[in-house]
Amino acid sequence: HVQLVESGGGSVQAGGSLTLSCVASEYTRDYCMGWSRQAPGKEREGVASINSDGWTAYGDSVKGRFTISKDKAKDTLYLQMNRLKPEDTAMYYCAAGGSLYDLQRARPKYWGQGTQVTVS
Repeated sequence: HVQLVESGGGSVQAGGSLTLSCVASEYTRDYCMGWSRQAPGKEREGVASINSDGWTAYGDSVKGRFTISKDKAKDTLYLQMNRLKPEDTAMYYCAAGGSLYDLQRARPKYWGQGTQVTVS
């Protein structure tokens, strides 16, 4: 069972930047991994995902602003978020397992506990 621990959330003004990190408890080099988010009253949505070959996928609302990356040696996933908007405010969850398709539809095999991002 893969455990995922997120960090890096916080409060930031619109136009600012944050970087989220996710450390996996075990070997995830061959896993697709990604980030999803859930705002109050809304369904969880896939934000960005990456497969073992480095192919990435992004939700339309974050394309050009967010960048997903993975340090395979450290089993750590990152999400660099630039030009943040108030509508990016949500709990952000790290996810692993499944395909890029699964991750972009917020249907991974494993979830982290989440880290809150608030943009004002």
